[in-house]
Amino acid sequence: MQTITGLELLRKSIADLQRDGEIALVPTMGALHEGHLTLVREARKKARHVIVSIFVNPTQFGPNEDLDAYPRQMAEDSRLLEAEGVAVLWAPDVAEVYPDGFATNVSVSGVSDNFCGAARPGHFDGVATVVCKLFHQVLPDMALFGEKDWQQLAVIRRMARDLDLTQPAVGNIIGVPTVREDDGLAMSSRNRYLSSTERTAAASLPRAMRETIAAIEAGGDVAGALAGLETALKTAGFHTVDYAALANADSLAPVLSLGTDPARLLVAARIGSTRLIDNMAVLRR
Repeated sequence: MQTITGLELLRKSIADLQRDGEIALVPTMGALHEGHLTLVREARKKARHVIVSIFVNPTQFGPNEDLDAYPRQMAEDSRLLEAEGVAVLWAPDVAEVYPDGFATNVSVSGVSDNFCGAARPGHFDGVATVVCKLFHQVLPDMALFGEKDWQQLAVIRRMARDLDLTQPAVGNIIGVPTVREDDGLAMSSRNRYLSSTERTAAASLPRAMRETIAAIEAGGDVAGALAGLETALKTAGFHTVDYAALANADSLAPVLSLGTDPARLLVAARIGSTRLIDNMAVLRR
């Protein structure tokens, strides 16, 4: 595995790889866990070569968020990726991605307006900008993202459609199902922030979501089910629920009742100092 930190060498290595087959990109911020490695394994099934980026992107963190505290473990991440057969680890520093005078911002309205977009102003501008740059830097044939951050996936797909990013084409932005712990909690680099008591309480999040989905799919009142979900989370130890919503799976427009279009239950809640997000499909019976 090559570890590359400069764009000139990256482009030379990509040109060599392209002559040998398709390239899949897995963008990450490092602190890798089984969820990330699942993305890498799926990428290896679909492409000849896999490039993983590790870049803790400062532009997607707000002024009071955890940029400095975000876990960084480059040596361990590199070991894990090499064991998975990754061809290139793209690990630029901030100056390589945002050189002096950088003044461009990619903003995707609509799908980014609500939920995490409302709770974290500017977050998805930072995500869209860095992912757009990664697409142009790596020129992958496909890119894989976890479905755990469903809104992020929707933003990236919308950006690709709107900007005619045909490499990767929107059809080649692949969502991979959320990887969960044994108790159902979605794997996340931020889970390591949880105390043992908070970690136990956090398992109530997926349980409460499944109960809410069962109620909605059985024909229950959506607003009432969502209010019940918030109450259940606060009773379990979450001190704030940023949102608990039913939304169209593609547009992320709020849904008041199940129709024929796919829907998702989206939740963000805080326990201790940690903000957890999750989402699950809701199906019409």
